Amino acid sequence: MDLDQLAALRTPEGSAALAAAARVAGGDPLTAAAALRSTGLPAGLASAALTQAELRRRAVGKFGPAAAGMFLTRAGLEQATRGVVAARRAERLRAAGVRTLADLGCGLGADALAAARAGIRVYGVEADPLTAAMAAANAEAAGLAELFTVERGDATAFDVDRVDGVFCDPARRRAGTGRRIFDPNAYSPPWDFVVGLAERVPHTVVKVAPGIDHALVPAGAEAEWVSVDGDLVEAALWCGELAQVPRRATLLRDRQRPSVDASGAGGGPADRPAGSCQLAGSGAAEATVGPARRFLYDPDPAVVRAHLVAELAETLGATLADPSIAYLYADAPTPTPFARCLEVTDVLPFSLKRLRALLRERRVGRVEILKRGSALEPEKLRRDLRLAGDEAASLVLTRVAGAPTVLLCRPVG
Repeated sequence: MDLDQLAALRTPEGSAALAAAARVAGGDPLTAAAALRSTGLPAGLASAALTQAELRRRAVGKFGPAAAGMFLTRAGLEQATRGVVAARRAERLRAAGVRTLADLGCGLGADALAAARAGIRVYGVEADPLTAAMAAANAEAAGLAELFTVERGDATAFDVDRVDGVFCDPARRRAGTGRRIFDPNAYSPPWDFVVGLAERVPHTVVKVAPGIDHALVPAGAEAEWVSVDGDLVEAALWCGELAQVPRRATLLRDRQRPSVDASGAGGGPADRPAGSCQLAGSGAAEATVGPARRFLYDPDPAVVRAHLVAELAETLGATLADPSIAYLYADAPTPTPFARCLEVTDVLPFSLKRLRALLRERRVGRVEILKRGSALEPEKLRRDLRLAGDEAASLVLTRVAGAPTVLLCRPVG
């Protein structure tokens, strides 16, 4: 895709090509290409339309129905914020009083579009010419061109005095290769500039990788980890007047469900759209260590990454069985959105021979294998167990008081 192809796709002929491509996309690509060319479309236009149709199909998982009208690149789609996450962030910014927002490094515009839908005036800045043009096209397609405009240029040169809020998602992949960048100083814009925004704009949000080192979180900032349907998808730093608590874990659902009123400090109605729940705390507390007990809790990855296992343990009356393993144990099951609960039926030191015999005795032929603190490879273990039977079970490979241990479990509804 280049600027000329994008311009061609935005003509009436291009719109017809996109519609035709949408009808044949999803099957064999050679057959789809031949079908488009048979209608008389130029090869270049047919190829560009098919590429967009395939990307739009993939984008439905992130953006829902809005994906059907978006212009996308593979790299841009991979790095774009999921719609449910961007919408929640926009709601929180709006509730904090942000009316004008700079999106520095706006990419394809996922976050900017969500903010514009929330009524915020957004100024996007994007260095790549094609990506900037696509972001502007996406704003037009969404009917938001008056609220979201795009400037092509250097994000570090934007005059932030023009806005009362800043959102920045620094590029964490190398241009051309797509390889991940692990050194924050090699981000674009560079890390020093990004964290310095908080000193210049009282409402600053920075999107970061979920694996960010807690030591990199600026003093006074709120670090939030977000999961969607149990998958950890991103982290964000809420700075200045936006910071409410030191650490927060936010769990979102793609499908609208009743809101869960989670325990934990901070937050308010605007922070809890339907299908969300939050846990907050210092991120520095330590959970009590005790024996393995009847019920095991496997915390959501956002809770683990936010270092809020101790806060969750307190709400559940649970303890750790090993200080370095984030499995919690309790004597009774307590409903919680923040962890999956399993009933422990057997606890034994790890021994392939003993485990195989136990599973044979219980007629277990299907196992789910979870692990923390174990070097064993689940699929190799599955083969070595030589399972046979009509029962199902969950195996948890972990450590208890430092010793390799396997727990035989069954889910709790």
